Amino acid sequence: MAVSPLDDGSYPEPAVDKGGAGQGLWRVGVLAAFFVLAALAFSFMGDVIPVEVTLGFLGILTLIGVFSLFALAAGLFRIARSEDGRGLADAAIDSLPYGAVISDKDGRVIYANAAYAAVAGGRDDGGPPANVPRLFVSNPEASEAIYRLTRAAKEGRAAYEDVRLTAPLAAAGAVRQVRPCWYRIRVTPLPRVDAGGAKALVMWSVEDISRDRDTQENMFLELQRAIDYLDHAPAGFFSADSNGRIQYLNATLADWLGYDLASFEAGAIRLTDIVPGDGAGLLVGGRPDGEIQTEIIDLDLVKNDGTAMPVRLLHRVARLAEGDLGESRTLVLDRQRGADVSEDLRTAEVRFSRFFNNTPFAIAALDADGRIVRTNAPFMRIFGNEGGERATSGLPLSELLVPDARQKLTDALSAIAAQKSQIEPVDAVLSADTERSVRIYLSGVEQGGDSDEAAIAYTLDTTEQRLLQQQFAQSQKMQAIGQLAGGVAHDLNNVLTAIIGFSDLLLLHQRPNDPPFKHIMEIKQNANRAAGLVRQLLAFSRRQTLRLDVLDVPPLVDDLSVLLNRLIGDNISLKVEHSGDVWPVKADLTQLEQVIINLVVNARDAMPDGGTVKVNTRNVTESEAEGFTYRGMPPAEYVLIQVDDTGTGMASDVMDKIFEPFFTTKDIGKGTGLGLATVYGIIKQTGGFIYPESEVGKGTSFRIFLPRHIVTHREAVERQVTQKVRDLTGDERILLVEDEESVRAFSAKALESAGYKVFQAASGLEALEVFEEIEGKIDLLISDVVMPEMDGPTLLREIRKQMPDLKVILVSGYADQDAREGLEDDQSVAFLPKPFSLKQLAAKVKSVLLDESEEPERESAD
Repeated sequence: MAVSPLDDGSYPEPAVDKGGAGQGLWRVGVLAAFFVLAALAFSFMGDVIPVEVTLGFLGILTLIGVFSLFALAAGLFRIARSEDGRGLADAAIDSLPYGAVISDKDGRVIYANAAYAAVAGGRDDGGPPANVPRLFVSNPEASEAIYRLTRAAKEGRAAYEDVRLTAPLAAAGAVRQVRPCWYRIRVTPLPRVDAGGAKALVMWSVEDISRDRDTQENMFLELQRAIDYLDHAPAGFFSADSNGRIQYLNATLADWLGYDLASFEAGAIRLTDIVPGDGAGLLVGGRPDGEIQTEIIDLDLVKNDGTAMPVRLLHRVARLAEGDLGESRTLVLDRQRGADVSEDLRTAEVRFSRFFNNTPFAIAALDADGRIVRTNAPFMRIFGNEGGERATSGLPLSELLVPDARQKLTDALSAIAAQKSQIEPVDAVLSADTERSVRIYLSGVEQGGDSDEAAIAYTLDTTEQRLLQQQFAQSQKMQAIGQLAGGVAHDLNNVLTAIIGFSDLLLLHQRPNDPPFKHIMEIKQNANRAAGLVRQLLAFSRRQTLRLDVLDVPPLVDDLSVLLNRLIGDNISLKVEHSGDVWPVKADLTQLEQVIINLVVNARDAMPDGGTVKVNTRNVTESEAEGFTYRGMPPAEYVLIQVDDTGTGMASDVMDKIFEPFFTTKDIGKGTGLGLATVYGIIKQTGGFIYPESEVGKGTSFRIFLPRHIVTHREAVERQVTQKVRDLTGDERILLVEDEESVRAFSAKALESAGYKVFQAASGLEALEVFEEIEGKIDLLISDVVMPEMDGPTLLREIRKQMPDLKVILVSGYADQDAREGLEDDQSVAFLPKPFSLKQLAAKVKSVLLDESEEPERESAD
């Protein structure tokens, strides 16, 4: 609050409460009079007053004087300063540009500066001016504020209030002007000056803030006027942040799109809500070089009712001082009605803009140097990166491609400059995302006018096509291997079946200590090794003959742990963990063991300096499987076998090839590249899934998901028969059909030795003749699948015409799926893969004959 000068040009003196000083003067006068009277008494009555009284009085005065000197030195009291010598604190308060007054909590004024005195004036008796509450008591507009401030002063709290009065305060005798005025009243508690029990003081201040309030109101009115102008402009306008959230849109655009501006909240509407398809990508982000430039974009906006509205956007995005993307400013022009162009031209422009931005092809116009001039929305989607940057004007298209493709693009642009008619497309991989591949078709354009466009780039996203080509090539590779192996598998399995079978027959007549026993066992073991090689070869094409059994995984892993500990060595520790009651699976025992062994051996080779291998098994529920992001694995109940190591890990480019046949990262002579290919083939043919996860320097994890298997009645019988192997004999009648004489001879002799009545046939036609001769009196049909003249499935259909409930076992060197071809949906047929031993043949026959249920359970081969 400014201080007004007096009539003579000087400023008023500060008002001070002098009552305390007047009281001190009369006390000093009384004390002085006492001492004068005492001196006169001793002068005139010295002879009468005893000497002892005189000396005692003088001693008392001496003590008082000495005590006063010490008290003054110790600061117990001080000599009062004169009124003319004001202190530094008073000078600071007097220099304030607004009125300030110091009072106690009861409102008694102790000191007031000149500015306050000029407003409040003094009392008629010459005392200090009225305190702040009394100053505003006649103004009802300030009563509530003064009450709150008075309470704050009594409670020792700092507070302030802004008070609006219909007329300003005026000193006594001043002319009172009638105009609104604002005052800021503040109360602040002051710290105690000493600890002598003085009352706590507070400082009040009164400041005229009318000018500041007027400035704020004027600014608010100007802002409201500007918003009103923008809202009622004949063009739409909106602003969005770097994340695509619309922070503001004017009333014109809200009316066009059908939104209620009264209920609009910043960020509630996104660019994707009003811009269809990939068009929002044109409006998010800024130029890579940070330059501020206005872009002209023609596209459609989506109204609130879902209809399209063609518009032209004048769009600008700036960067903040830190380099981050700032908010955009976009002017929207309605292209539905144009005043400056003809109707035909406007229609053509709208049609072209819709075609340009809504086409599924990514299109970009390039200048002669290959820099991007303009793009459509799909181009933003394909070439945009995760950081929000966009491939916009001024950026060379070659920088968006990997270095290997940049020269091809340069050559294509040179061919366009040379006006060649045939321009080869450019196949490339994006530099920002090496998983994405594109094919770019280039064509030249006629230059003219102000346009600097020299070529048009049409880009197709070929990522999915490339993946399909890779999968198809892999499939062809596996199929070729499968055809090569399948061509010899059938005949080789016949030979191995005969060798293994007759070895078993010889062993029946030999004791372990007989000299031939050892040689026969060597023959059988080598035949089994040969059978294992055939299965491994067929595993690459997923056509191996799996001997599917119901398996409990935890016991299988526990049984392998002794062998695995020997394989991995002393510097690597093996940890095996099983979670809860793990469900059974249906798989080939030997092949599943081979899978676990291969993975553990690979883990060992990845830890040359030692480490830890963990093998875990647990159940995976269907709800848990739904949360996985593994490609190709449908939600279902699985048994998980996980093999983790703490080895060197693998890079992403190696991870893409680990399941390919003959691919290996090991040194020459230390790996064939067949191990993981075999693992992959076995798991896939079993109906499972395998997914690797690896990080360089931290280790690798293989997760195998095998489908949970519900044990059927027939499988329960087979497991029971397998466990109780002491009785594999029987007296049933069996028709044995096999075109390979050695296999037929072994099978017939093995079954006859078990007590069965066997009728033999070398082909399907001969089997029908034998069937007629014995008048169809058989209990079981055992037939090879692949035979000349009539194969096994055809023979089965002919015999089932007369005996629909006949039990059947099909024998084949191919996989179960191949053997069942031609059987339609008949899953009641049991399957026995070649090569098989005497015990396996007897156990299969016994289990099928013991299955006497009225409706045999379906035996599925996954």
